[in-house]
Formats: sequence, structure tokens, C-alpha cells
Amino acid sequence: MNYFFSKEQNKLKETVSQIAQEKIVQQRNKLDKFDEFPHEILKEFVKAGLFETLIPKEYGGTGAATLDLCIAVEEISRVCAGVGTAYAATALAATPIILFGNEQLKSKYLSKIAKGALASYGLTEPQAGSDVAGIQTKAEKDGDFYVINGGKQFITNGGEAEIYVVFASTNPRRGARGLSTFIVEKGTPGFSFGKTEDKLGIRAACTRELIFENCKVPASNILLKEGFGFISAMRTFDYTRPGVAALSVGVAQGAIDEVMKYKKSIPFEQSQFMIAELVSKIEAARAFTYSLAKYIDSGAKNISKYSAMAKLFASDVAMEVTTKVIEIFELSGCTEEYPVAKIFRDAKITQIYEGTNEVQRFVIAGELAR
Repeated sequence: MNYFFSKEQNKLKETVSQIAQEKIVQQRNKLDKFDEFPHEILKEFVKAGLFETLIPKEYGGTGAATLDLCIAVEEISRVCAGVGTAYAATALAATPIILFGNEQLKSKYLSKIAKGALASYGLTEPQAGSDVAGIQTKAEKDGDFYVINGGKQFITNGGEAEIYVVFASTNPRRGARGLSTFIVEKGTPGFSFGKTEDKLGIRAACTRELIFENCKVPASNILLKEGFGFISAMRTFDYTRPGVAALSVGVAQGAIDEVMKYKKSIPFEQSQFMIAELVSKIEAARAFTYSLAKYIDSGAKNISKYSAMAKLFASDVAMEVTTKVIEIFELSGCTEEYPVAKIFRDAKITQIYEGTNEVQRFVIAGELAR
């Protein structure tokens, strides 16, 4: 379907697709098998200006359009969702800086990201996944610094990123209203990394613990001011969940690509009606995602409900498509002989990160009740 991309967006899609086919396809099995971070591939993204896509023009980027991010993430994830996640995680961390950073912080950190610095979003903790109010990491004011103590778990790009957006409680008595958001640089004394997770899928994206032990961060590195961390987190997800939807579409489309590629080796004839239904759902998810991205780029503000809907719908489609593609491949689909086993494993996380799909239903229901 023609989504009426601009000339620049069509060029972006073509460029990312070419990199995916030439650089990612040949490495994805190795990256998955050995849990290997895609350093060289990300360097190719930098050369192609894909990190500039994430950042506004005034800070060295090309515009930070949601639609551009979705186009890039879908094309990458169509080949490898692990690589797509490593790239999209930097967009996730850049978003609160774009939305809430002052001019000094934007100039310092967004310009680095535009040049290829990886970023990471430090929100999740063992007792605070979907329940952000349960965050135990604390930040106490000490003169011109905040001293952070605590830890984060399941953090994408952990240990690999240079820039971390970290959520900590500056007033535990206020619960969610006591959270604040800080930018922490890799190498800051008291900031280290713990266990690297051995995951089911997206194994090319490093997922690691963050550890803070009397980590002193300049007070100037706070986003907005104390107590605005919860708002920062929720507003960020409003703008980044379309990226998860696009990643989900890419995963689902990648599974269908494998069916079409190997249709002579699998029972394609008796599966045609199933495939027809699946590709229809993928196109519906893509249309929803791109329409939402354009809506956001138009300057729309009331987007929480639609972002949650897109993430919910597209990730459920990804899981349904990859599950049925495994069935189409029969026993071969349960082996590593074909890429569909990896794609199936990658799909599951789309229903979990950036808010589980139960959280998305909660957001949608809450908006409807207003």
C-alpha cells in the first residue's frame, strides 16, 4: 500500500532495507546464537545517518519525526528485531531529553546521539516493572549534586550505551509523584553494570543491570525538576510506543517473508487462506502505526490512547503471525534450520516491553472512562 511517504522518507526506507539485507542478514544467526551486540552494524547506521533521524535539526539531526523512526525500525526488525531493539532503545532514551531537557542538556547530549552515541532508558527494577510507582532507586540532593543509590534490571543497551536516562525517587513518601529523571554518563564514579541477561529473544540487544552506589550526578542533569519523573516516563512512552508497534510489524512481516521464500519447501498450498488472513492483519497494523505516527508528527497532543492501541494491536499481531508461521513450517519451524524459530522468539518481547499489553489495556480503558 502507498502510505505517501515523502521523497526523503522513501530514500530512508530504501537505505535501511539495503543495510538490513547487506549487513544484518548474514550476521543475525551469529548475533542470536552468541548473544552478541551488533557494534559493526550500528556503525553502518551511523554512516547512513540513521542516528540523525532520531534528533531535531537544531541539535544535529534531521528532524526526530515519529514516522521516520517507524520506517527505519520496521525495516531493521523485518530482518532482526534484536538489532531493531538496540537502535530503538536509543530513540527511547533520547525522547525524554527532547521533550523535557533544557537547552543546555539538549545541546550536550542530543548532539552526541546524532553522531552515533548509544543511549539507554533506566526505568525497570526487580519490583518495579509495570508499576513505576514501585521504584526503589533513590537520589538525594547533596549541594550541587544528587547521590544515586539502587539498581535497574532488564535495561536495553546497558553497558553499551554512553548516555543513560535514569529514574529515581527524590521523595519516597510521595510515591510516583516523588520520582525524578536524571541523565547519567557511562564512566561516572559509582555507576557500574551487573548481570547480562540470557534472553529468549532479541539476543543481539544487550540487556543488563545498572548499579548505582553513591553515584554523584550534577544537579544540572535533572530533567524538568524534582517530582516530574512519572510524568516524564509516561509522556515518553506516548511518543515511543509507535516505535514498538513498527518493530512488531517488522517482525510479523519478516515471518511472512520467510514463508514466501521457502514456500516450495513447506506445505504452502493448504496454508494460503491462513497466510491471506495474516498478511491482512499485518497491513492493518502497519496502517494504524503509520497513521498514528503522522498524527503525532502533525503536533497532536492527545495521543496516549492511540499509542497504547497501536502497541497492543501490532504486538498481538506479531505474536499471532509468528505462531502460525511456525505451524506452517511444521516440525522444521521448531528447529534452527529456518529463521522462523528466531523470529518467533523475538516476537514475544513486543507484548512486554514499554508496558505489557495488560498495561496498554489499562491505559486505553482509563482514557475511555474520562
